[in-house]
Amino acid sequence: MSLLAEVNPNDEYGTVDVRGNWTPPYPAKFAPLFQWPWRPLAILKWLFGFPGLMWPFNTVVLLIAMATLVFFQPPIESCQTLAFGWIGLMLLRNLFIMLVVYGGLHLVYYRIRVSGAERKYNPSFQEEPKRQFWFGKQTPDNVARCLLFGLPIWTAYEVLYVWLAANGKLPYLSFQQSPVGFVAWFFAIAFIRDIHFYFVHRLIHWKPLFKYVHSVHHLNPNPGPWSGVAMHPVEHLLYLSGTLIHFIIPSNPLHFFFHMQHLMIAPATGHLGFEGPTLNNKPVNSDYFHYLHHKYVTCNFGGELVPLDKWLGNYYDGMGAYRPASRVD
Repeated sequence: MSLLAEVNPNDEYGTVDVRGNWTPPYPAKFAPLFQWPWRPLAILKWLFGFPGLMWPFNTVVLLIAMATLVFFQPPIESCQTLAFGWIGLMLLRNLFIMLVVYGGLHLVYYRIRVSGAERKYNPSFQEEPKRQFWFGKQTPDNVARCLLFGLPIWTAYEVLYVWLAANGKLPYLSFQQSPVGFVAWFFAIAFIRDIHFYFVHRLIHWKPLFKYVHSVHHLNPNPGPWSGVAMHPVEHLLYLSGTLIHFIIPSNPLHFFFHMQHLMIAPATGHLGFEGPTLNNKPVNSDYFHYLHHKYVTCNFGGELVPLDKWLGNYYDGMGAYRPASRVD
């Protein structure tokens, strides 16, 4: 019997195999910016359309970063001395973001199950007992790793930035100094994040690092929102290190918090396990590209913006039989 038992060969919602695994009717693909020949209208639609580069995800993260600085961040100039008070407030703020975003998505899609199993890549809802996880269950394991390691390391990066900025030790860029440069940073961060993620990810797939570090994250072949930053603490340090660029090149605290919160919020949607939510039958969120990495391990190390996987021979679009693209050493 064919493993791919199509419910409807012409179904725009994809196909379901005999095990219940759902596959979209289109390949995991990259953004049109690096596709040749260039298609200017497609690029403009991707930049400013819905869903696209700026809307909705990056705009939402930018608004969260702005709200963070205005309402939920102790004034930077008051943070010249390391003190439990303002550090504790930053830790609580990040805990709140994590619980609302990660916990909220898990509640809606894995507990309430508003979509059922529709457009879920793997039909399992992570409830099966498995010995490789702490407490014998995937979700408690993922939550514990996020809170015990991800949360404090995330906050530590931010505390270091704020403390150095308060003491005038970091290069600074204001909107008044360079309006074009200020705005350009938000676009640049998307590319910096994608490129940094690819090379750090390839590094931790080096056999010794994979065995002792990255294998923790790969305990989740069927990821959910809490799986996004369920990592070994060494991986947290490496994953978030892309924000160190703001310690070297002039930028603004808004750029730093946008970059950091992008890194910490995107994994929740990028590991959702669903193709969706959808609006007018268009997926607002798709994590199929990265889901294929969790499923097969040796493909799709980067993101969907800069096609490094395609250029360097690690790309699998999900169509046809899988052939290992590279080794884990």
